[in-house]
Amino acid sequence: MKNNKPFARLSAVVLLILFSSISLAEDLIMSRVKQSFPETMVNLQSAIKQAGYTISRVQRVDIGLTKSGFSTDKYRVVFFGKADELNTLTAKYPDIVPFLPLKISIFAENNETILVTNSPLIMKDYFKEIPQSYFSRWESDVHKILELTDTTD
Repeated sequence: MKNNKPFARLSAVVLLILFSSISLAEDLIMSRVKQSFPETMVNLQSAIKQAGYTISRVQRVDIGLTKSGFSTDKYRVVFFGKADELNTLTAKYPDIVPFLPLKISIFAENNETILVTNSPLIMKDYFKEIPQSYFSRWESDVHKILELTDTTD
């Protein structure tokens, strides 16, 4: 039986690094799904498309962790956005470039899959010049995406 505590700690550290330099638990949106990783990954991608977004890329994190000597299961980051919206925002507000496109981390843990992302609302305080409706809509959309991903109900 392998010890999952190092993986859990490593996952938390990687998520914090991926999403921001300082992140509080209340700023994270998480969902634990009682589905396999492959099924959840398919459902996540479908939910992102149903919410009107395009997936820009899927980054494998597990390969880098394994090469660094960590024992890990499947681990990905799914980047998504609306091309016109991203182009408009990044052209007008270049400081937001590091935070876009939106992203959701997905990783396997035992027989479940965990999805986690930063709340888009945390950007409101840093980007006051950007219409706040973007952040509220993104927050709502992320919750919708996570709800659509969990088909175990």
